[in-house]
Amino acid sequence: MFATFYEDRNFQGRSYECSSDCPDISSYMSRCQSCRVQSGCFMVYERPNYMGNQYFMKRGEYSDYQSMMGMTDGFRSCRMIPMHRGNFRMRIYERENFGGQMHEMMDDCDSIQERYRMSDCQSCNVMDGHWLMYEQPHFRGRQMYMRPGEYRSFREMGMGMGGMGGMRFMSMRRIMDNMSM
Repeated sequence: MFATFYEDRNFQGRSYECSSDCPDISSYMSRCQSCRVQSGCFMVYERPNYMGNQYFMKRGEYSDYQSMMGMTDGFRSCRMIPMHRGNFRMRIYERENFGGQMHEMMDDCDSIQERYRMSDCQSCNVMDGHWLMYEQPHFRGRQMYMRPGEYRSFREMGMGMGGMGGMRFMSMRRIMDNMSM
């Protein structure tokens, strides 16, 4: 996995080549406005230490973050996403601490409301694979990267209803080599 980040739009200015997680890009450049992902997938974050709004990037060229993602100052940290080979499995729950309605997923879901009659998802347990969760149905809106582990409360993570972002997750997608965006 490999990406090159640039200070200015259209791949101009100082650059930083990255092949691992980076909690603070400002150690290498004052800002990051464009990127080329040569291989693999990355999540980029608006703030240092993997905080703030997140954006998924797969192989390709991203010449201007502001117009593509609404990031006015570019991004400040990035995380490499390892490719998972094998089955994908995640349990989603209607309430915090794995309460309420539960559904086990093994494939993409473009609307939890339509598929499961769930109006909200407030916790999950990712057993296998890496997933992107979206705030709106049909894989739209703000995103959150979920790797294997237990996520007992999106609100406490600053993502759920009433949290900093007031975010609800309404669709989920597996992160795979051949995924389209």
